[in-house]
Amino acid sequence: MKTQRALETAPLPYPQTPESANAWFISHGICKSHWAEAQGINRMILVDLLRGRLKGLRGEAHRAAIALGLKADPTSASRAA
Repeated sequence: MKTQRALETAPLPYPQTPESANAWFISHGICKSHWAEAQGINRMILVDLLRGRLKGLRGEAHRAAIALGLKADPTSASRAA
């Protein structure tokens, strides 16, 4: 169960599409509401990103898109060249 708890609180690996992120939740048996709460993300923003209603351009939607792996983290050390 320790691995399950780690998955419930960890961001998804980049890159993801809304479809692959949704499939990740299903294949790992992770509740999206619990994951969003652990990430400090509004559940409806998560749902809207996965349904394609939001693109994650600004604010909390942007932070959620990074956590979902839909966008690369701009502060990541690997992106610094």
